[in-house]
Amino acid sequence: MSFDVAADAYDRFMGRYSVHLTSQLADLAGVEAGQKVLDVGCGPGALTAELVRRLGADAVSAVDPSVQFVEAVGARYPGVHVQQAFAESLPFRAETFDAAIAQLVVHFMADPVAGLREMRRVTRDGGTVAACVWDHAGGQGPLSPYWEAAQSLYPDVEGEGARAGSREGHLAELFREAGLEPTQDTALWVSVEHPTFEEWWEPFTLGVGTPGSFMKTRTPEQMDALREASRAILPPAPFTLKARAWTVVARV
Repeated sequence: MSFDVAADAYDRFMGRYSVHLTSQLADLAGVEAGQKVLDVGCGPGALTAELVRRLGADAVSAVDPSVQFVEAVGARYPGVHVQQAFAESLPFRAETFDAAIAQLVVHFMADPVAGLREMRRVTRDGGTVAACVWDHAGGQGPLSPYWEAAQSLYPDVEGEGARAGSREGHLAELFREAGLEPTQDTALWVSVEHPTFEEWWEPFTLGVGTPGSFMKTRTPEQMDALREASRAILPPAPFTLKARAWTVVARV
């Protein structure tokens, strides 16, 4: 799996979906003016942008393991306190923030429970920890048509359904293991219109994430077959994809 890619590539691949989650997730987390909030695994800044809009840049901190993404957030949102770090080892003192939020990150943590515990540690008493993960296991994630096509050609391909938090109820289980009792365990939906099949497909060729890593192992002929298998699964263009993200909120 690779996130060693340019920020613009990630925007074109996943940002087109994740940007539609940001206001919904911030609402559920109760983000409002006067708070200090941490964006955990900020990527190139989809959620960061929403936090800056609500709070102002000085009230927003962000971390991500990717140097490219950290640099992108610093350039896009001057004043945000952004640095390279992993969720499992957050570089902040205890009870620093009113909320710690991880949008589409828990399933990529090396140790999701440790990451959530760290989010809990840096959140003040009475504050909020919130996270969401695409429904990869239930076939309602934005990448589901791609993995369905891949598995039709290569039955042994696992896809991303086994990732932490990707099945219904599992994200809440991880919260509880981390000492966080969910106050909300729900689903957020996004809808994205794709004007052409090529507009949907092209970002998969940019080398981003697990699909990008899988594509790098394919020959040109295999990539063509995967493209056509995907085309056969999707409706005729223009088409709209609906995707679901399991979402959990807890009070510290």
